[in-house]
Amino acid sequence: METLLESHDEEQLRGGETQEEKLQVSAHQDLLLSLEQTDALCPESYRLNSSDEMRLLAVADNFQRQYSHLFPDRKPLLLCPVNECGVKKFVSTTLQPTLTIHPELFTWEGCASFVANFLSLDPLEPPVDLPRYLSSSTSVLQRQTATCFEFGTLLCSLLLGTNYDAYCVSGYAVRDMCLLDQRLQECPLLDTRLNVTDEVVMSLQQQQEKKYTVRPLRELESHFLIQQEKKKREDEAVLLQKQTLQEDSQQPPADPLQGLRVHCWVLVLSGSRSVQENFFIDPLTGKSYSTADDSFLGIEGVWNNLNYYVNMQNCSNGCADMVYDLDDIKLWEPVLYGATSKKQLILNVLKKKESHMMSRISHDDEEEEQPRALEMPRSWVSYITISKKDLETRWPGGQRTTRYKKAKLEEFSPYLRSDGLLTRLTTYRDLDYSEELVVKEWYKHRNDHLEEREVHKVDNFTTERFMCGRRFHLLFLRYTHLSADPEREMEFNSVRVDGLVRRVETPGEMTEIFKGRDDFLHYRHVVFDRHIQFTEPDVSFKPDERMLLIGCLCVCVCVCVCKQKVVERFHRNRKKPASEDVAEREFLLTLRRIEVTYHLEDHRFIPSKRSFIKPRESTETQKEEEFTADMVSSFQVDPAEKPLNRLTLYEMLLDLMMDEKKVVLQIKESKKEERLAVVEQRWLQEKEEDILAPLLIRLDNGETLSASSAKQLYHDCLAEFKQRLVEQANLIQERLEKETQELQKKQQWYQKNQLSMTPEQEEEYQAYCSEKTLQIHVAKKRLSMHKETAPQKFCTLDQRLKRDARLAPHLLG
Repeated sequence: METLLESHDEEQLRGGETQEEKLQVSAHQDLLLSLEQTDALCPESYRLNSSDEMRLLAVADNFQRQYSHLFPDRKPLLLCPVNECGVKKFVSTTLQPTLTIHPELFTWEGCASFVANFLSLDPLEPPVDLPRYLSSSTSVLQRQTATCFEFGTLLCSLLLGTNYDAYCVSGYAVRDMCLLDQRLQECPLLDTRLNVTDEVVMSLQQQQEKKYTVRPLRELESHFLIQQEKKKREDEAVLLQKQTLQEDSQQPPADPLQGLRVHCWVLVLSGSRSVQENFFIDPLTGKSYSTADDSFLGIEGVWNNLNYYVNMQNCSNGCADMVYDLDDIKLWEPVLYGATSKKQLILNVLKKKESHMMSRISHDDEEEEQPRALEMPRSWVSYITISKKDLETRWPGGQRTTRYKKAKLEEFSPYLRSDGLLTRLTTYRDLDYSEELVVKEWYKHRNDHLEEREVHKVDNFTTERFMCGRRFHLLFLRYTHLSADPEREMEFNSVRVDGLVRRVETPGEMTEIFKGRDDFLHYRHVVFDRHIQFTEPDVSFKPDERMLLIGCLCVCVCVCVCKQKVVERFHRNRKKPASEDVAEREFLLTLRRIEVTYHLEDHRFIPSKRSFIKPRESTETQKEEEFTADMVSSFQVDPAEKPLNRLTLYEMLLDLMMDEKKVVLQIKESKKEERLAVVEQRWLQEKEEDILAPLLIRLDNGETLSASSAKQLYHDCLAEFKQRLVEQANLIQERLEKETQELQKKQQWYQKNQLSMTPEQEEEYQAYCSEKTLQIHVAKKRLSMHKETAPQKFCTLDQRLKRDARLAPHLLG
């Protein structure tokens, strides 16, 4: 008897890890269970009550009558709602503690996030009454719609399975929480909090640290500017106050059902899984709250899989002053008096294990089991199964849209969208969502390695971030659009051969930052002439690059034809003396001058400098200008140093002129690379939305289409799509034939060697056959689905092409 009791207690403590019935539930069926189908679809425990359950229902009914008699002003308790099969079940037996195989669901954060995302809310009607029906978690996962009590039941089952001391709570909450209305809450992805307090504390600490330092000189400030700044701050404060009043005026009116709306959430007590403090979890959003949060207005009762506890404390101040010592019967009245609680269950298991070990050593007779009170029967719900596909799909239909305060959050399942979009966050200027400010998007699994895109509608600039592997090792791109003078900013991976890590282009200027170069170059600044020249794509582009530029209908706006000035700066090279180590060189191209500044020598305040004037090259009318001493002006810090002779200076000038040509070529390559990177990204964006983009590149003029070109595009697009469908079908067929042949070869090998095979080889053969059979079944299913959907896809593309604005006029004629 003791052994049986021990296994039963341990099974309850582990949260039902061993179950007699394990029903594999697919969470992608949208059918609701009807009473006519219960015999075929539901297990017997769903349709009938055992003797222990009947006894428990009688106890609960008696408890409900006494409770209503003693507390006539309180609402009835949710003790025995009807399940999906029309059978009354005690709420504690509806909880099925489940430990899944997915690591994502081993923590309360993962469980709460999954439940909040996977299910959609079915609001209580009326909102002030308890629900009459409470379906099992298996049925809830099938239909993906649930009331707040079914939300809480599923979440509590998962938390109990992961060894949290969790309880479902029946109580009252504010309207926004009950209706899942988050339009007045800040979006969790928006980082709008300003750590003003931290900045003040840091400034005070810095002042204390510098208490005994020399005071700096008094800064002279204009009283007029100070007054202007003060007036500006006052105007901003008034504007902010007006905006706050406007937002307050747009607040919804007071809730006439305040304090009466019924809600269900989850209570997690401290003591298990390193939980230090008690806290609430709202299953509709998956967020955690303090037990003193004013969103929760009162509690009627809590329950887990072992007992139901009625709250006997005053909730006039909400839940702030409540004590969650469930063993105190003055604060919490149990339905099953004397039943085993979770704490007692842990102590009983430890005690029985210790006594069992002692009995083995002493061989004493086991003590007789004392009679105990009525215990909670086992859960009637089948074992909950959550598949990997359920975790990936997350939301009903694979997507969800949530509105927050001045923000809209759109979330998509992986691989749902062809462009790889996972999340889109749009922020607005007002609460009516009328004017967009910023659109931020997160991507994954894209060929162009795009990871994040942020579009600022007001300032007209776009920011994009890429993963490693992008062309030119590009990691960050920021550019303006709808502007005559575009501005671009790029950041690169440090693995580039030229060491370029950052490039910034503004109208008429370009700045490049380098790192880790052998020549110690770390900065280059280029100033261009401010004139515009429209040209065709450069002939130096490769054929595919030229085609890309033509396909995008891009006219090259050349602002870099003539460069005014190039400034380069170098880090210190300790292998050279400071007077020979170049710190900065400036190529004044329009003035035909080169100025060189060297690094500072030790104990010097002024660096050495040299200025060169380039001699003019020979032309048809005049000879090449000779180098003279007047073309060089030098300043040496050390007067004792011997000046360089004319030949050395001339050789130095020749080297600088060669470097100037190399720099000019590098600048041209930089401009070409920058233009290609921007145009390529723009083309990829257009390609995502335009199915004709790859075909338009082949035309000489893709902007204006003739009738013959439009018809040719139409037929080519359909032909290529049909060819892709055929190739896909052939690929699946080849895979099916390959798997079938491998299975046949294995079966032939088995026929030859079955008499001499060991048991281990037999098991390997059976496992191999099972795996291959499954792969063959999957391949057949994919092939049949492809054959069914291919004509539909072809017709959809045909209709889409006929509706295209560029093709429709020519196709209709």
